[in-house]
Amino acid sequence: MTASPVELHGAQLAVLIARLEGIARKMTNTLFRTGRSGVLNRARDFSCCIVTANHELIASADALPIHVLIGPDMMSVATKEFHPNLVRGDAFLNNSPYHGCSHAADHTILVPVFDDTETHRFTVLVKAHQADIGNAAPTTYRGDARDMYEEGALIFPSVKFQSGYEDIDDIVRMCRMRIRVPDQWHGDFRAMMGAARIGEREVEAMGRDVGWSVLQAFAEQWLDYSETLMSEAIARLPAAESTGASRHDPMPGTPPEGVEIKARVAIDPTERRIAVDLRENPDCLPCGLNLSEACSRTSALVGIFNSIGGGVPRNAGSFRRVDIQLRENCVTGIPLHPTSCSVATTNIADRVTHAVELAIARVAEGHGQAECGAAQPPSCAVVSGTDPRTGTAFINQLFLGCTVGAGTPWGDAWLTYTHVGNGGMSFIDSVEIDELHHPICVFERRLMPDTEGAGTFIGAQSLKVAFGPVGCDLEVSYVSDGVHNPPMGARGGGTGGAAGQYRIDANGNRHELDGCASVVLGDGEQIVSISAGGGGYGDPRRRETGLVERDVEEGLLSPERARRVYGFCIDDASTASTPAAAHEISGENQEQGGGNV
Repeated sequence: MTASPVELHGAQLAVLIARLEGIARKMTNTLFRTGRSGVLNRARDFSCCIVTANHELIASADALPIHVLIGPDMMSVATKEFHPNLVRGDAFLNNSPYHGCSHAADHTILVPVFDDTETHRFTVLVKAHQADIGNAAPTTYRGDARDMYEEGALIFPSVKFQSGYEDIDDIVRMCRMRIRVPDQWHGDFRAMMGAARIGEREVEAMGRDVGWSVLQAFAEQWLDYSETLMSEAIARLPAAESTGASRHDPMPGTPPEGVEIKARVAIDPTERRIAVDLRENPDCLPCGLNLSEACSRTSALVGIFNSIGGGVPRNAGSFRRVDIQLRENCVTGIPLHPTSCSVATTNIADRVTHAVELAIARVAEGHGQAECGAAQPPSCAVVSGTDPRTGTAFINQLFLGCTVGAGTPWGDAWLTYTHVGNGGMSFIDSVEIDELHHPICVFERRLMPDTEGAGTFIGAQSLKVAFGPVGCDLEVSYVSDGVHNPPMGARGGGTGGAAGQYRIDANGNRHELDGCASVVLGDGEQIVSISAGGGGYGDPRRRETGLVERDVEEGLLSPERARRVYGFCIDDASTASTPAAAHEISGENQEQGGGNV
């Protein structure tokens, strides 16, 4: 990189990155307050970011990791390749997993930003998960789709959506004809465009305020500084090569034993680099679990950042110190058209992150983390039907709760982590608002005792949610992992609670459900969702006494489990604890230290 003639000191870097991140937050606030679907205005399943004209991620704020780490750069490249003569007032739509997007459900609007000489300086991006994208079935997660054609989504590989700040009506009409509940989609689209145009306006104003040459110098120096911080973090790690593995449950299109995902991690503190090799995994599968290239790279990066601690900016500069090796036609690599990547942001992506974290956890105490729980139980399903109160169709994804957080070397799980790629950044729906907007009743939402991954630092408890339709039929579509392969612990930690789901018919009878399914519930029926817990980190016998007492007092841990797994006896009043006798914490009991005992 050519050295910039403008040299900025640390305070200037701090102020300028805060201003750029502030722009991303303003975009985020705009979309959250104006989005029409519950996915946007309740669950906040979207992200905003800024990339340079050289396609480097420079700033994001409160974004979902799976949305922004890798992908904005690739979509920016694709847009420039397809439209080499960018013009002020253009806007482009990309949701193609073959052209940099995460998966088809994440519509992404890209708006190029120009200076007063019409030189392209930055691109602002707004990525938002959609309630519907025109899939053949009423869900944006087609886990059983054998290819893109069976998935059925409308695919936009950086298609021009606006010219001269005006919509291209042909594209809008096509979407309105194909997408269910078109007014809801169009409202979300307008909200995304508003957020993107606000980002464009604010970056232009910042460039005029501080000077475009200063802003360019900042971008170069901020990325270099971020790379330095990343190299210093890697230098503190031990030199090692380690392989981690995580197994996804069997589903349509997978082998009967499921899909084992491996990550080979090589840490070189001398050269200050980390390499992650994902090439030893199966070929692409005839289902929707395959990762897009953006999700393959991002999920590996998430595993690294989760394992090295905080303080390192997540941008193109820090990414320079990481080498990720992929191959074409691999479930964790680079998919070839028409491979379906419908579920690319969650299930297998989470397993890649787990494999990386477990590999690093094996290196030494204080590194890596346990497995998070698996993604997408029915509590996070896409629901659809006809509302008997209005006679109109509805479709939306629920976010009624999913815990899954893992124990780490530094503390207990983030309880409402939801899934790895989400990073805890989405919101959990209000029961009352979901019932107001949809003809459903939520009967139960509670944490399940004794389902935490035991450890010095514990994984999350499982969450139980029960809901059903009111006065209508309700189609519930989900892709739930973690039933057969619950989250593993690390460095002596225990396994977290397994996922599960079942239907309760109108007579109160229970019917077990598959992990990947689309279920139609009648009036008076319920679906019960159990999210996976999270694995524990470290020996449970080293957990602080006060923390064990607290969990017992709050009803999250039974006194019997406290004695058997953590080695503490708690009296009937739950006011005191003492170490149990040695024979009470035998090796056998420690091996059973997971949430399912």
